[in-house]
Amino acid sequence: MTDCIFCKIIAGEIPSSKIYEDELIYVFNDINPKADVHLLIIPKQHIAQLDQLQQQHQSLIAHMILKLPQLAAAQGLDSGFRTIINTGPGGGQEVYHLHIHLLGGNNLPGFQ
Repeated sequence: MTDCIFCKIIAGEIPSSKIYEDELIYVFNDINPKADVHLLIIPKQHIAQLDQLQQQHQSLIAHMILKLPQLAAAQGLDSGFRTIINTGPGGGQEVYHLHIHLLGGNNLPGFQ
């Protein structure tokens, strides 16, 4: 996907503050954080949104979910954290590359 900002970040075409990377995912700090800790966990494979996951994506999404507690612990979020997946325009999705927001810390906003 040549016009996807997250694909460009993964390819190194746009700088990011990388936190973690492996063969399946890339994790970086959100440039507009909503909490003290605000990470974005994205698959390296371009999948536009959550409701486009297929049976063959089971191990990928499991990998992403299982990595969340490790990432939170590495950020010092010992008392808990929040995860959000926005899906589609009605769900507030702004970048159409599947991503999980991991938020935590003292300034964690409430739901409105």
